[in-house]
Amino acid sequence: MIIRKSDAEIEGMARAGALLSETLALVAEHLEPGVEMLELDRIADEHIAAKGGKPTSKGYKGFPAALCISPNSMVVHGIPDDYCAREGDLISVDLGITLDGLVADSAVTLPVGEIAPEAQRLLDVCREALDAGIEQARVGNHLSDISHAVQIVVEAAGFSVVRSLVGHGVGRSYHEDPQIPNYGPPGRGPVLQAGMTLAIEPMITAGEPDVYVHADEWSISSVDESLAAHFEHTVAVTAEGPRILTLLEASAAKPTTPGGETAPPSAAPGAKAPLLR
Repeated sequence: MIIRKSDAEIEGMARAGALLSETLALVAEHLEPGVEMLELDRIADEHIAAKGGKPTSKGYKGFPAALCISPNSMVVHGIPDDYCAREGDLISVDLGITLDGLVADSAVTLPVGEIAPEAQRLLDVCREALDAGIEQARVGNHLSDISHAVQIVVEAAGFSVVRSLVGHGVGRSYHEDPQIPNYGPPGRGPVLQAGMTLAIEPMITAGEPDVYVHADEWSISSVDESLAAHFEHTVAVTAEGPRILTLLEASAAKPTTPGGETAPPSAAPGAKAPLLR
């Protein structure tokens, strides 16, 4: 069942999203060569608590940390540890925040220092795919229009969509219906209606799409060890167009109309896509 949110709930999710975006920006400020992933998690956890929020991932099905931190070929769900960032790394940071009972979910992949041109292209394409998916989150479209838009952008650039990981509904709970694959034909699935709130999140690799789960039963990496990228926003479907809820300022998340201004860029972002088992 897809849960449609009231205007008040959407505003509450936007407040959670603003704190989330603020937290990811703080993590990005501290991400530099030599910093431990555990330190980044501590910074985020303390900041969220100080603002009255709760990291939704912490304790979720036993997950031990506030952030999911996934370096390089790790796609999602990495548990922060003593790994130290290195020049040229790609670090995916995925975060959910619960504030006043409502959840926002977003992710970003961050470069550490100077990165290889192909790594930068991977990031650019993943952000572009997210923007393309968000653009399809309009009343009257079908759910798979989002999926198809993401796939077209990613595969046209020569990269791969991870097919065993999906986006999802979000808001009253961390993971709600519907699941949102990042591939598929357009015009399929539920018709989008105002009040739906969706975590749209391309997860892509520079190589093959196959992934595996580590022994910790959380971390998921590409089988061929190719670099991965992950960008995510929580988006509300509104009568005026898609509204991004995981931005620093709610006023910056104005809905867009077809042919109007483009949606705000996906620079600010995290949490978790369920693994299809």
